[in-house]
Amino acid sequence: MATVYDVPGDLLVEKLAARLKEMDEIKPPEWASFVKTGRHKERVPEQEDWWYYRAASVLRRVYVDGPVGIQRLRTWYGGRKNRGHAPEHFYRAGGSIIRKVLQQLESAGLVRTIPKEGRIITPKGQSLVDGVATELKKELEKEIPELGKY
Repeated sequence: MATVYDVPGDLLVEKLAARLKEMDEIKPPEWASFVKTGRHKERVPEQEDWWYYRAASVLRRVYVDGPVGIQRLRTWYGGRKNRGHAPEHFYRAGGSIIRKVLQQLESAGLVRTIPKEGRIITPKGQSLVDGVATELKKELEKEIPELGKY
């Protein structure tokens, strides 16, 4: 069985987002179409289903880094702000989006909280991510047979 470490992260997040769209617990709030993802961004996300991609990415980060808290995830999703003629500075991402995504993943049973440490992935969440990774690895091996050797 393949894990997160055996497949490319961008392809895994894409397939995981499609799987999260099917869940009733994961839904973007009504304000999600009007909000930037952080103060370093100039505009709102262009994709209509960006919420599911962020949820899949957060689930992957919790799998890889857990236990992880909101502040550490804010740093991960942050970036450099263009300040015109002034030098660029790093700013963390907005915490509300990450917090709501984690709460939705927790209500779906994919993530759980450890007090004073952060959030970790549950066996159900690990099974979901590993299952998607296994499907993805099989698809990649069909396209590129040399991958099966490694």
